[in-house]
Amino acid sequence: MKYYLIAGEASGDLHASRLMAALRDEDPEARFRCFGGDMMEAEGGELVQHYRDLAYMGFLPVLMHLPAIMRGMKRCQRDILAWQPDAVILVDYPGFNLKIAHYVKQHTRIPVFYYISPKIWAWKEHRIKDIKRDVDCMLSILPFEVQYYREKHHYHVHYVGNPTVDEVAEERLGEGWGGSRPIIALLPGSRKQEVRGNLRRMILAAAPFASDYQLVIAAAPGLDETFYREQIRLSQATRYLQPSTPDPHFSIVYGQTLRLLRHSTAALVTSGTATLETALLRVPQVVCYYMKAGRLASLARRLILKVPYISLVNLVAGEEVVPELVAEQMSPANVRRHLAAILPGGSARQAQLSGYERMAARLGEPGAPKRAAKIIFEYGERG
Repeated sequence: MKYYLIAGEASGDLHASRLMAALRDEDPEARFRCFGGDMMEAEGGELVQHYRDLAYMGFLPVLMHLPAIMRGMKRCQRDILAWQPDAVILVDYPGFNLKIAHYVKQHTRIPVFYYISPKIWAWKEHRIKDIKRDVDCMLSILPFEVQYYREKHHYHVHYVGNPTVDEVAEERLGEGWGGSRPIIALLPGSRKQEVRGNLRRMILAAAPFASDYQLVIAAAPGLDETFYREQIRLSQATRYLQPSTPDPHFSIVYGQTLRLLRHSTAALVTSGTATLETALLRVPQVVCYYMKAGRLASLARRLILKVPYISLVNLVAGEEVVPELVAEQMSPANVRRHLAAILPGGSARQAQLSGYERMAARLGEPGAPKRAAKIIFEYGERG
């Protein structure tokens, strides 16, 4: 069969490439064409356009590049019509993908599959109308979404497991980490503005532990080391820890996040998939997300978000397993206090590790791409 896949960012590229490999196991004659990235191309996909040409986030960047985005969308629409695949598979990236789904349903009879649901349970719940109208099969990676869709919107979805479980399970222990001291990992996010807001406060929170721990920053691939060194310099220049404390050393590593976490004793993590990776590797964590105008941001969060938590760990567990320090709560002193509580001998460490076990049980076993591929292939066989 012929499969057309669309992913709009690095994580989508990864998940789509693994799904492609699983589809080939189900369907040795599988052919792939895609809007995506290097991993999808390496897996045998004929790449029509790279996601980096369309990957803009935030109101102003999207507005500034709207003509390019619209050209990419038109190109995608025309290409699907010309190639006539047996299935269109959308991977996350809802702003673009839901419009493609609508076009496909208007102009063809090609079944539309969605792998990794838009987070309508958190915001933009109105998208459910588009999903019910245009998506033939939703493949969810978060267990609570099944009940949410069924009970609130009378829409059936398949929970196939979470691909992060697969990625963590496949991570090999490999070589150790240099140095004799244990590690505190700092994961400040992937976008420049996000890192700028989070990292300085993480540094100030972790610095007092430098005599007993290695402090290691997991860097994002799109940001160079000079940017991180500048954030370290700026945080140390503020000097509102203890004036007598010498400047601690912070290591910076690229492309080693899972390996770093596997060797870490504790972590400070910006909300996102990284919180799930940290939990699955059984590393106690403090979830941190700084926002400007803290009190106003906290109020906006309560008004806009429809869920009680921001971290996937707590959302999956259905309880507060990890502390979430958001907006004005993310002060260096507050982060430092919570970090101390999850280090060995700390008051919250064991409770958090026990919560991880409950969360992992809800996520289930590895095999998400394989289960998703089986559903897609069998749907096509029946079609």
